[in-house]
Amino acid sequence: MNKSENRWLWLLLGLLAVFSLSLFLIPAFVIRPFRHQSERALGLAIAVKGIAPALTVAALVGVVALGARLWRTSSRWLRTGMVTALVLSAAAAVMVRQNYFEWMFNPITAAGFVSAGDAHLDDKEMVMAVRIGQEARAYPIVQMAYHHILNDTVADVPIVVTY
Repeated sequence: MNKSENRWLWLLLGLLAVFSLSLFLIPAFVIRPFRHQSERALGLAIAVKGIAPALTVAALVGVVALGARLWRTSSRWLRTGMVTALVLSAAAAVMVRQNYFEWMFNPITAAGFVSAGDAHLDDKEMVMAVRIGQEARAYPIVQMAYHHILNDTVADVPIVVTY
């Protein structure tokens, strides 16, 4: 294998690792809570998230194959780069299969309530309100936007509050 061919293989190995990592990072960067998401960017992120599992495996196979081919003729530092590319590609292949968005939102396990007189909310703070019979609850939007869902019982009626 000549030096020119070697350079192209190294370039391809690096591009595959970056490509694999971008398949994880694009949706993770675009689909973030509490941040504006344009329709075009969100469409791209969702499309990438849909094809990422297959493409990250293909990229990982490519990185492994190129690494195996280049290993014997590589210096210690190049081997370190090769292992780094392999680890990043493998990590991306695993992460695109995770629902890491759920990790951002911890469910409310036991909601605590206070009377309306004891609630300390800003005048501009929005709430979602539920009234069943004589019983009422108010759920601050700020808390619901973080947790997204809450199981509750109002007047002996089980409800699910979501935002």
